Amino acid sequence: MGRGDGGETMRMGVAWAAAAAVAMAGLLGAASVASADDAKRAEEIVQGKCFLCHGADGESSSPVFPRLAGQNAAYVARQLADYKSGRRKNTTMQPMVEDLTAADFTALGAWYASRPTHAHEVSDPGLAKAGQGVYLNGNPASGVPACASCHGPAAQGSDALPRLAGQHAQYVENQLRQFGKRERTNDNAVMHAIASKLTEQETKAVAAYLSGLK
Repeated sequence: MGRGDGGETMRMGVAWAAAAAVAMAGLLGAASVASADDAKRAEEIVQGKCFLCHGADGESSSPVFPRLAGQNAAYVARQLADYKSGRRKNTTMQPMVEDLTAADFTALGAWYASRPTHAHEVSDPGLAKAGQGVYLNGNPASGVPACASCHGPAAQGSDALPRLAGQHAQYVENQLRQFGKRERTNDNAVMHAIASKLTEQETKAVAAYLSGLK
């Protein structure tokens, strides 16, 4: 990897985020006006299947599964749609969503976005401190842009990008490795360019830092 291509990677990230935001405008509008009926339907789906992995309130207890409490509504809806279409591959998730509709995805996104978030203890404060530097400033020497340039300084994400604050460290590590190897089959182009430049230590450090944010 060249050392001078950090700016180009960052420009790719900004361009991708803008394009994805436009594409998500419809889902955003729908998710922001979820009705009481939508919320009831979402709770029924969560209690029927989602809670098994993601917890009754979006706070999964296993680092294998992502915490969804407080996640951006439109982002959740799009990921669920990608699982159903096969754009994002996952042998556990695809059977779970095959009988759900686009309206269900929107309702679930709004429901999870409304769940309260919690602060979580960082297992390795020193590692998390190193990760803070990478997240906020990147690594100019290796061409890694600041994660904050797309996901925001507080890791809250956007309608097109995931909220990363408070996410399980192990889950973030796994996703970064999948992006780096092109094993993640959606949202891949920009994240591959970034994740493939992270060292193993940087991957662990960024994940540790994000796990302690609220």
